[in-house]
Amino acid sequence: MLVNHQNVPETQQKFLPKRIILVRHGESAGNLDGSAYATTPDYKIPLTEDGIQQAKLAGTQIRNVVSDSGKLKNWKVCFYVSPYERTRSTLREIGRSFGRNRVIGVKEECRIREQDFGNFQIAERMNIIKQTRERFGRFFYRFPEGESAADVFDRVSSFLESLWRDIDTRLHYEPSEDLNIIIVSHGLASRVFLMKWFKWTVEQFEYLNNFNNCEFRVMQLGDSGEYSLAVHHSDEEMLEWGLSAEMIHDQKCRASGVIEKSQWYMDSFFDHLDSDSEDGDKEYRATENTNS
Repeated sequence: MLVNHQNVPETQQKFLPKRIILVRHGESAGNLDGSAYATTPDYKIPLTEDGIQQAKLAGTQIRNVVSDSGKLKNWKVCFYVSPYERTRSTLREIGRSFGRNRVIGVKEECRIREQDFGNFQIAERMNIIKQTRERFGRFFYRFPEGESAADVFDRVSSFLESLWRDIDTRLHYEPSEDLNIIIVSHGLASRVFLMKWFKWTVEQFEYLNNFNNCEFRVMQLGDSGEYSLAVHHSDEEMLEWGLSAEMIHDQKCRASGVIEKSQWYMDSFFDHLDSDSEDGDKEYRATENTNS
């Protein structure tokens, strides 16, 4: 999609995908029985039969979204997928809803893999570790021999830089057509992706709920040329995901093109400041004179 920014010549307007869709994998053997991780490497955990059916249904639902239930004609999709067995299998089933002429590319991407919990996972030990994580904080707690959510944030941030380069180079084609990027990944990696993209704080991340199996989030370009969850999703959905009223308001601003100062974000850091900026200036000058 060619984004039409005001007073920008058409030759300089930036091409952007119409949507970026984040999908969690279908139900896996590990979701059904946590003891599977004690004998099978995490990356080899397969989908269950229900997981396969969930992925097929997700493919149909995503096709309906990108084609506007068949009303749109000029649309394409490009996939990024985690290298884990359950994500690759999910992609395989989702792909059944798309003809080859609709898919312009598929790329395996290690940086959107599952959080590393530390090789084989013994259930009794993991239960104690996860209790410790709740006391420590979910974002910063690093699993022994594994990763923290903060570590995942770092590699997802690196992936985002590569994604932008792909958009600027590899993914260019007829701008009259709508491109949709579909990222098949894991629950935590997807939440961290949204956190990075929308500049959510660690505290806001802690309140986010995980995706259900094969649940997806649609980031769609709004009138302002910014991506927003509010274009496709309702307030009720976003509340269920753990977004606060302020975060939902920000998504609506992104969708509508109404640019507002992010007071909700500033207040999380500067709630002690007087609303009258002149008072703050006077206090600063008084301090400077005292120190002189």
